[in-house]
Amino acid sequence: MSRPLVLAASLAVLLAAVPALADVPQLRPPAVPLITHDPYFSLWSTADRLNIDWPRHWTGRVQALSAMVRVDGKPYRIIGPLPSRVPAMTQASLEIFPTRTVYVFREAGIELTAEFLSPLLASDLDILSRPASYLTFTARATDGSPHQVGLYFDASSEIAVNETHQSVVWSRLRLDGLEALAIGTRDQPVLARKGDDLRIDWGYFYLGVPDGQAARTSLAPADDSRGAFADEGRLPVRDDAAMPRPVRDGYPVAAAAFDMGRVDAAPVARRLILAYDDQFSIEYFFRRLRPYWRRGGWQASDLLEAANREYAALSERCRRFDAELMADLTAAGGPKYAQLSALSYRQSLAAHKLAADIDGAPLFFAKENFSNGCISTVDVIYPAAPMYLLLNPALVRAMLTPVFEYSRLPEWKFPFAPHDVGTYPLANGQVYGGGAKTEEDQMPVEESGNMILLTAALAKIEGTPAYALRYWDQLTAWAGYLKAKGLDPENQLCTDDFAGHLAHNANLSLKAILALRAYADLCERAGKKTEAASYKQLAIGYAAQWMKLADDGDHYRLAFDKPGTWSQKYNLVWDKLLGYDLFPAEVARKELAYYRKVQGAYGLPLDNRKEYTKLDWIFWTAAMAETPAEFAAFLDPVYAWVNATADRVPLTDWYWTHTGRKAGFQARSVVGGVLIKMLADPALAAKWAGRAAPAGK
Repeated sequence: MSRPLVLAASLAVLLAAVPALADVPQLRPPAVPLITHDPYFSLWSTADRLNIDWPRHWTGRVQALSAMVRVDGKPYRIIGPLPSRVPAMTQASLEIFPTRTVYVFREAGIELTAEFLSPLLASDLDILSRPASYLTFTARATDGSPHQVGLYFDASSEIAVNETHQSVVWSRLRLDGLEALAIGTRDQPVLARKGDDLRIDWGYFYLGVPDGQAARTSLAPADDSRGAFADEGRLPVRDDAAMPRPVRDGYPVAAAAFDMGRVDAAPVARRLILAYDDQFSIEYFFRRLRPYWRRGGWQASDLLEAANREYAALSERCRRFDAELMADLTAAGGPKYAQLSALSYRQSLAAHKLAADIDGAPLFFAKENFSNGCISTVDVIYPAAPMYLLLNPALVRAMLTPVFEYSRLPEWKFPFAPHDVGTYPLANGQVYGGGAKTEEDQMPVEESGNMILLTAALAKIEGTPAYALRYWDQLTAWAGYLKAKGLDPENQLCTDDFAGHLAHNANLSLKAILALRAYADLCERAGKKTEAASYKQLAIGYAAQWMKLADDGDHYRLAFDKPGTWSQKYNLVWDKLLGYDLFPAEVARKELAYYRKVQGAYGLPLDNRKEYTKLDWIFWTAAMAETPAEFAAFLDPVYAWVNATADRVPLTDWYWTHTGRKAGFQARSVVGGVLIKMLADPALAAKWAGRAAPAGK
């Protein structure tokens, strides 16, 4: 059998392994991922149909894409609401996979598929880091007659600016195998801004058009370009030369038009590449870092040529990855769980930037989207980590390293772990709370416990304490802090800082106790047997005390001194994930039974104080369920919320369980925590973590 036939047969087997989704209501995502690479190159559709609103950056700002198709001379809109005189083609379906979003439209005797592919293969850092997506249109006749079909697409210069008053310039490039249209700001303020509600205004956006597709291209004002195609099936005859000029002055677009010829039942495809070269990505302790894909000297031309050359192979890899991951997600938690995980996958990755350190080592920086804009926030890394522990532990190391390295600097003088290393994209030192100057509004138990637990999880998955030994002094200091302060935490913040300070926090105490047991585990792996025995016994003793301090009859308290209260004990999941068995199974069993009595229409509240919840923590809690039915009891209300919420934004992780409305946050990386159910399956965890390609450094 030939290699293509073998691959096709293998893919068919994987797809057949996925239980039919026809029996499950189709997910209506609040926002649909289109082009998703990093916090600056992240476009979403926030409408039920792709042709009734513009695509938007995750912050909500319009970053317009437009597409039309002409069938036998009559135009129809595929993407975007304009030109309004052009009717919208009927959208027949939408499917979201981990790396792909697939729309199907039907009208006038043809079916047109629009596939957005962002090849975010977590196991392959080289491919993952490339900011190049593909948009493929495939047409076929459905009425038994051939049709003359033309296709139009454009991308707005809005993609290259923070604000539309900024001026842009544009140009053309002739590359090996394709033509590229480039747009960027005139001023190029590289890494000049930091903060949350921001878009990139340096580097260049590229629209790549592969050769051999009967394509024409143009750089022109949006109305001129779209109008020419809608009315006459053509593009402007020459590029606009009036530059630089503000984006809002005509909204210049990079456009391509394709003659698809006579289309019958055999599908005809046309393909585009959408890429963004930021040139420099992160300032890391006052050094500018290149994106990881540029570490060997690559330029934008190399990126585009490789993306074009490798399309067929990458498309096949992504389809196989999507099919296999969806099959395993379905096996772990059912079809609804698989759909929610697929929606979470690209969102989590696109809230990060993969950069190269001075020695080429990968550094993976999370942005705390629509929270405070911090970079490498420890209590954002922590909830997102299950997806990365599962799919590529090297990414967890790349997340933790900036925090560890910062904690080694003389600036960080505290005996506990920091909260963050700056404000995105400037990783120059903590900005939250008291920064590096005071203990005001720090999260000592929270962040110290997070760092120890994640380091221990890495050692377990990788089978070696080598990474931990690099930062042993820091881990030991933080374990000492938890030994002194962790059992009964003082009045301090935890990751759910929007709820305010809380003393005697039972869930925070759980984190500290499990982190102490994790430190004992690291000591054991490192051959430090005396320390291992000491910390293990300490954790065992603390666990016994915790069960008495937190006991409230049929559940455990929010705080040790507050009878009649309750909270999600999501931190307890590490006892299962790491196999410590510090707490009897009855502890989790009793808690989950109680939660089912108090959860709201759209999920389990965080605790008794408010009706809001955290999406990530619900899945951490649900991962402790002992049966599929018990897991479904927590999943189903969340699935209902995703379909019903009126907030059309990339998944929020903080919402109200009685109304379904957003309480805050959107598009954050923490939704990687949704995949924790797979991480909790030892066989699946071993299978996926073992597939990661070497990271090089």
